[in-house]
Amino acid sequence: MIKLNKHFLIILIITILFISNLFRSVRAKSEEEASECTSLMIGPCHNRAKAQKLNYIAIGTILIFSMVGVSLPLICRVYPGFSPDKNIFLLIRAFASGVILATGFMHVMPDSWNDLTSPCLPHNPWRNFPFTPFIVMISAYATMMMDSFFTAYYQINNGDHNGDDESSRLLKDRVVAQVLELGIVVHSVVIGLSMGSSDNPCTIKPLITAICFHQLFEGMGLGGCILQAEYGMKVKAIMVFFFSVTTPIGIVLGIVLQKVYNENSPTALIVVGVLNAVSAGLLIYMALVDLLASDFKGPKLQNNLKLQFCCCVLAFMGTAIMSFLAKWA
Repeated sequence: MIKLNKHFLIILIITILFISNLFRSVRAKSEEEASECTSLMIGPCHNRAKAQKLNYIAIGTILIFSMVGVSLPLICRVYPGFSPDKNIFLLIRAFASGVILATGFMHVMPDSWNDLTSPCLPHNPWRNFPFTPFIVMISAYATMMMDSFFTAYYQINNGDHNGDDESSRLLKDRVVAQVLELGIVVHSVVIGLSMGSSDNPCTIKPLITAICFHQLFEGMGLGGCILQAEYGMKVKAIMVFFFSVTTPIGIVLGIVLQKVYNENSPTALIVVGVLNAVSAGLLIYMALVDLLASDFKGPKLQNNLKLQFCCCVLAFMGTAIMSFLAKWA
């Protein structure tokens, strides 16, 4: 388990550095690639100084909402009624699973589609082939293979060939929490980067509110998975920290690159579009297979139709709320 956690942190750090380096490479190409799309960024509501002030406000508020969202399930853990074996925990988990599912379908995948079908990209091949659903499909398939590999590897090396004991379940929950956070972190950095690089205060204002609630509910979903994985305090703190700071880090990165970063340049559109598609596939698979299907096919819900119905309602509520927020973010 220690090795797995170290590997996850290394992958997480490499991912953030990879995104940062990719966007720094945009500087060399943005002037020649985006000249025909510059007009898309010109409008009556562009004020860089005002936008920067709003971005500084966004850093603090989003950080607070992110910390509250991901910490709430962990704080509730101290109350016996919120332990993972209680019904209320399943209800909260169902709501959070709906939030994560809607994040993939309604937030991340449409962003990728808009980027990869932008008129700023050449018609061939970007609008001659549905790259977004293709990458989402490959990402979901790769996530399934990785999920299966880690579980099988643990079972083989620990002599558990049935895969039904407590240690196997715990490993499964930890793989879910780590992979889920990785997808959310990538998406959060991209969101922050887009906001930080924008000089349009008219769009930033509603985005701050929408992203705060987005991070609050998404954090609750991740926090529930972290709680289910039964990590020690050190690992919990690390995962809470990474989730809480990724969007603010993205905003800071966007502010730093604001003078050289053009979000309509072909390089930026392709990088962001591909990263969002990969994140969407990961989030959709995790929400449907490792969260919703796992709970709804489990003995607790199968033997309690009333509880199963309540979980269905809460899952739809989570999906509905996040879908509504897609109007702004």
